[in-house]
Amino acid sequence: MNAETTKTNGQDCLSARLDRSFRKHAEQSALRFLRDGNVETALTYAELNNDVNRMARYFVESGIRKGDRVILFLPKSVVFLVSHLSLLRIGVVSVPVNPGFRQAEMDYLVRDTDPALIVADKPQAEILEKVNPHCSVLVLRTDQSYDDVDFFRSFSEKIPTVDIQPQDPGTIIYTSGTTGQPKGAVLTQGNLAHDAKNIIAIWQINDADRICHALPLFHVHGLGFAVHTALMAGSEILLHDRFMPQTVIDALARKERENRCTVFMAVPSMYVKMIEAIEKARMDFDHIRLWTSGSAPLLTKDFDRIKAVFGKAPVEREGMSETGMNFSNPLKGLKKPGSIGLPLPQLEVKIVSTETGAILPSGEVGEIWLRGPGITPGYWQKPQETAKAFEDSWFKTGDLGYVDRDGYYYLTDRLKNIIISGGENISPKEVETVINQIDAVLESSVVGIPDEKWGEKVVAAIKCRPGKELDASAIRQHCRNHLHAWKTPKDVRFVEEIPKNRMGKVLTRDVRQFFTD
Repeated sequence: MNAETTKTNGQDCLSARLDRSFRKHAEQSALRFLRDGNVETALTYAELNNDVNRMARYFVESGIRKGDRVILFLPKSVVFLVSHLSLLRIGVVSVPVNPGFRQAEMDYLVRDTDPALIVADKPQAEILEKVNPHCSVLVLRTDQSYDDVDFFRSFSEKIPTVDIQPQDPGTIIYTSGTTGQPKGAVLTQGNLAHDAKNIIAIWQINDADRICHALPLFHVHGLGFAVHTALMAGSEILLHDRFMPQTVIDALARKERENRCTVFMAVPSMYVKMIEAIEKARMDFDHIRLWTSGSAPLLTKDFDRIKAVFGKAPVEREGMSETGMNFSNPLKGLKKPGSIGLPLPQLEVKIVSTETGAILPSGEVGEIWLRGPGITPGYWQKPQETAKAFEDSWFKTGDLGYVDRDGYYYLTDRLKNIIISGGENISPKEVETVINQIDAVLESSVVGIPDEKWGEKVVAAIKCRPGKELDASAIRQHCRNHLHAWKTPKDVRFVEEIPKNRMGKVLTRDVRQFFTD
């Protein structure tokens, strides 16, 4: 156990690419972590590399081996990032989860993942005590400075040789499913490397960039598109502990070379909140070369507002937990409002009729199918779900859309009825299951309706049992007790009947009509 690096298959693994970048940019700043807008921790690439190796050695000494799953149940922090990178380096599967998940959500994820270890913050560890995960739990305190997190610092920087191949799982990203049970999309070391390489190429990310990072770290946008890409390119990450509009605006407005950001990645609701905070103030953001928007549809009026307030048109793009980034408007060239843009390199796309299975010509709406090196090999422990998602090596996205004559793609609807609120995917079935636990509820239907701030908001139509009564506040409180706040319905209507067709299928379009007044 005296090798200093992992053994990998050339350039095709994310772990190998990151290792080379860390060595190449050793003396450059890798990240600065801001808590409440103030810099708390700063690490060069050399310092980050050393800490990643020490933590990797800690995991190895703790009995964690290649292929094991380790859940990261932590708030956004430096120790989260170092943990994730160290797991990748020794071929262990990193499983980042939302730190706001409740007991029922974690009970399912722990049973589904069967982890060898869970790394958790103290409040999250208290939830795990009720879950009883039957595995080791490493309890940390992310409310203290990273410099005070010392459990791994006495370990050697030398780590054992691990044969990591491109097809080896690198991370599992859980995504909501229509069944109500989240599905773990397995992203391999090769998937992750390809995705970061593509983003670097199309957006020209380089070691002169400083990326203002205000996204969560538990899904593919903040972790893959932003962090992996930045570190592979040798960029510096300005890592905010959370999104606070004014704090982020202040960071983006700084012009001095040592603090000047050049790239900002966000979801539409973040831009809306920032524009509201700026109001009519005149601010100069000319030094920022790239504004991106994704994870939820961007309204045309918000595209125009972003261009007017921040001085450049946002680059809209599209990606999925299962595929990484698929489409992007060009960095230089025509950006079409409402379009997800052009396919990324090595991605094959076809629009397929949901009725006949035929490939459709430009302008006609069908399901978007994808094929390429960034796409998941399948869902963790769900062979049936995996089989349903693929046909003849093509991944069926469940999204409806079309391509125009210029080759730009557009999304028009989602077959899976997933609600996207503030960039987060929400399963209506999961929320309905919680609501239906209430004795007075006979049945419920949860849908998403358009919302200017969040893109979509969760609403619920409820039919009570005969002779029973409820009020909306009781429904929302019950949901808050069992689900994350952003899954809780923002509006609740009590109805005499849930609209259905003759086959008993809920007519979601008719349900939405309850909320049009």
